[in-house]
Amino acid sequence: MAHAHDLPATDFDSRAAALFRAEAPSLLHLARFYVDDETAAEDLVQEAFIRLSRSVGRIEDTTRSAAYLRSIVINLARDHNRRGLVSLRHRPPDPDHMPSAEELALGRSKRQDVIDALRELPGRQRDCLTLRYYYDMSPPEIADGLGLSVNSVKTHLQRGLRALALALEEHQ
Repeated sequence: MAHAHDLPATDFDSRAAALFRAEAPSLLHLARFYVDDETAAEDLVQEAFIRLSRSVGRIEDTTRSAAYLRSIVINLARDHNRRGLVSLRHRPPDPDHMPSAEELALGRSKRQDVIDALRELPGRQRDCLTLRYYYDMSPPEIADGLGLSVNSVKTHLQRGLRALALALEEHQ
């Protein structure tokens, strides 16, 4: 089986560029669930691609590159927040941030309520809910991507949905 590191640089470069075009927008959206700062989210996505490129020789199934990238983005976002580089609970909103047309069309207020409630959930619940309902991944796919058992994923999904519903109910 040919590995990415066995391919000429141009093959890897063209595949990496195609992967970036296909996945970067949704990865950026995923990162924004975790960090409020758009620039930080862009940096996390860029770092995810850099890390993927460094380990491309160890990836046996290149069709899983998108799943690896999602996992890397989630882990980088957790590390980013844990180190205090961005505090989601204590950071004032960015006054210069103008909502995009997409945010306005989706009803920014309700969408932000859901994102805020997601950010308050324990990490694994947030991860599982985001991957399940944003990426439409099945519990076995989530389990594989996060290194959890399927039953653990189901438990995190159930608990997360209950906690999310309570948080949104309290907000109304």
